Amino acid sequence: MSTAETPAQRLARNFSELLQELRVAQAGVQILFAFLLAVAFTEAYEEQSFGLRMLHLVTVLLTTVSSALLIAPAVWHRVLFRQGRRADILRKANLFALWGIGFLAAAMTGTVILIAEVAVGGPGAIVIGVAAALMFATLWFVLPRLFNHHADGEE
Repeated sequence: MSTAETPAQRLARNFSELLQELRVAQAGVQILFAFLLAVAFTEAYEEQSFGLRMLHLVTVLLTTVSSALLIAPAVWHRVLFRQGRRADILRKANLFALWGIGFLAAAMTGTVILIAEVAVGGPGAIVIGVAAALMFATLWFVLPRLFNHHADGEE
């Protein structure tokens, strides 16, 4: 007796898996966002250079965009799920998730640069930031692409 899943079951499973993955990413975004918001209300913040405050603002904005992109698939599903559009939602949700994770990597890199600038300053902060960016790019985007070449086609 075969237990092969139907296309509808596969869509439901794929969407469920995507939402689980988004929950993991969203938790990181929320923690980062809270940290960045708290920093702006410290006394030391006002003493920082204009450039450092602008980097902070850009990092907050990157985090905001990441959060919006990562939350959108759940909202879309809630708005459209009764319209039989799960396949459309899943395709777009996957794209939004990838973009959201990309913005999260940029926001985390910005945060690392902010902290490194306060801790060591100057070129050292840039080197640390570049290392963080390379780590995110490698672990989150390059390695999965390499693994994709050896995929067995499972969805």
